[in-house]
Amino acid sequence: MFDLKTRILVVDDMMTMRKLVIKSCREIGFTDFTEAADGVEGWTKITEADPAFGLVISDWNMPNASGLDLLKRIRSDSRFGRTPFMMVTAEADEDQIVLAAKAGVDQYVVKPFTTELLRDRIENVHKKTSSR
Repeated sequence: MFDLKTRILVVDDMMTMRKLVIKSCREIGFTDFTEAADGVEGWTKITEADPAFGLVISDWNMPNASGLDLLKRIRSDSRFGRTPFMMVTAEADEDQIVLAAKAGVDQYVVKPFTTELLRDRIENVHKKTSSR
């Protein structure tokens, strides 16, 4: 499992969803969160973060830049390319899941989700990315 002091960036255009993700992460034990309302703001927060974020949890559908756009931008930048990235979205279409996988997503969670499911997916991200 990630260190519970890991900095987490939560990106979603709906404030209620950001708060729900943060609430679930707090129940897991995490304490350090930053919020962004879209991929553009998320990218700005990533480039300005010191220390860097240890995990990004992003929605897919957002104005200005989608979660997929943000993921591709992160993966294409050598400074941030290894940052663990989870997509938490209502998009359950198989084609979109494949697109996210090809872009380098570490885990994909379909809304609605439980805290237990989120914990399981975060643990899977840690297992997958700790060897990078």
